[in-house]
Amino acid sequence: MFKKVGLVLLLLAYCRSTSAQNIEIQKLGALLQMIDYYYVDTVNKTKLVDDGIRAILKDCDPHSQYIPVSELKEMNEPLVGKFEGVGIQFNILEDTIMVTQTIAGGPSEKLGIRPGDRIVNIDGKKVAGVKITNKDVISKLRGDKGTKVKVDMYRRGEAELLTFDITRDKIPLFSVDASYKIEPDIGYIKISRFADNTVEEFKEALAKLKSQGVKSLILDLTSNGGGYLNRAHQLADEFLSDGKRIVYTEGRSQSREDYFSTAAGGWEKGKLVVMINEYSASASEIVSGAIQDWDRGLIVGRRSFGKGLVQKPYSLPDGSAVRLTVARYYTPSGRCIQKSYQEGDEEYSDDISNRFKHGELYHADSIKFNDSLKYTTNAKRVVYGGGGIMPDVFVPLDTMFSSKYYSDLIRKAALSEFALTYADNNRSKLKSAYTTVENFKKSFNVDDKMMNDFIAYAEKKEVKKDEEGLKRSGAMIKSQIKALIARDIFNFGAYFYIINDSDDTFNKAVESIKDNTFSKMKIAVK
Repeated sequence: MFKKVGLVLLLLAYCRSTSAQNIEIQKLGALLQMIDYYYVDTVNKTKLVDDGIRAILKDCDPHSQYIPVSELKEMNEPLVGKFEGVGIQFNILEDTIMVTQTIAGGPSEKLGIRPGDRIVNIDGKKVAGVKITNKDVISKLRGDKGTKVKVDMYRRGEAELLTFDITRDKIPLFSVDASYKIEPDIGYIKISRFADNTVEEFKEALAKLKSQGVKSLILDLTSNGGGYLNRAHQLADEFLSDGKRIVYTEGRSQSREDYFSTAAGGWEKGKLVVMINEYSASASEIVSGAIQDWDRGLIVGRRSFGKGLVQKPYSLPDGSAVRLTVARYYTPSGRCIQKSYQEGDEEYSDDISNRFKHGELYHADSIKFNDSLKYTTNAKRVVYGGGGIMPDVFVPLDTMFSSKYYSDLIRKAALSEFALTYADNNRSKLKSAYTTVENFKKSFNVDDKMMNDFIAYAEKKEVKKDEEGLKRSGAMIKSQIKALIARDIFNFGAYFYIINDSDDTFNKAVESIKDNTFSKMKIAVK
């Protein structure tokens, strides 16, 4: 009970109150005073209020959220699209902080810090061999623009540590993870989130692909958890001609608001495939729902997450904030994107695992739709509401390569750490032999010697050799090692350039562009 008192007081104080609500405020205020004055033990009022906020929002819906002052800036960074720091990506390998990439244009790159450098001291304090965590490293390296941090680095071939005085700056967070030409006329763009700079990044990637003669496009929104509504609206506008409804929102206290496309779209003609899966949510579902309802492109993959609640931030007196659900998203045909949460928080949280258990991720016909939630697209194709976007072309979850051995390798970080170590030990040789990622993909092979080295490395990580697991998962293990090495040698996008060839949804997307699926599904091309 105590946990809810503080929150109810705060929220009701900000609402336009009826006389009845004023009585409720007085009652709760009186109770809080009683606790403060008379309760048997001393009460931490800050914690009481914070816990109360979390408890009451949990009772509202799964996506309303309280953000304390200490977490507010960090929570907003992925969507704002930038943070302030030194501009490196790093991994902690064998208790050593290794630089894996420097961010282009950032302060570390400008000072000549390189991938493979190891951070030994930060501001004179040793950070190597002291069981440091990722959170600790971030707290030491991030800071306000213009402030300085002194970093001592170990670099192979140098007899002494290299000292860098780094002036922190604004560092961009990119949301387009990869973009490349698959075949002479097919392009691919992967978007990981919908942040401030997402549409600008997409336009740059698209312009480059169009200059290379691409005539068909694959937009990868798999595992994209969403972000800003306006960026989803603007991205969908890139594919739809003028005057088409993209999405509308409506809530009990929020009047309906419609979002329409304009005449300025970068890909209004040409084949379009949107890849989604069970982790594609919110803004990803707005884009794929609009594309599907207007028959503009083909949706390929598995049913999306089903997050269609609109949150609006409200500031609280101490600088903390509440992201409160105020409305729901609806696709152009009127489908509500949000899946039900009436069975409670636990059932909602278990939804994805229940999809595994019920077979939905493996068989399209295991998904039962309610006829009362039947809708039609612009071309009179039948689609269903009830939560998430059901793809036009279903691709089952691939279990061919799965095994306990492979899962253990992932869980113990054996794959990523082996690849990082290999790339670091052979960086100069690899960069000399493979000047482009295209050349690397074509010529680099994970041979038997490397696999034996990996198996031995995994055993040191307490993952014992499993012949049956190797037989089942060996091909995927090799693909992962190759893709992870490419990421460390070239850039983040190189990982997808390699690994996508092993992705069934990606391969089905390419296949659907080449065969008669578009005409069969009545999907617009022009």
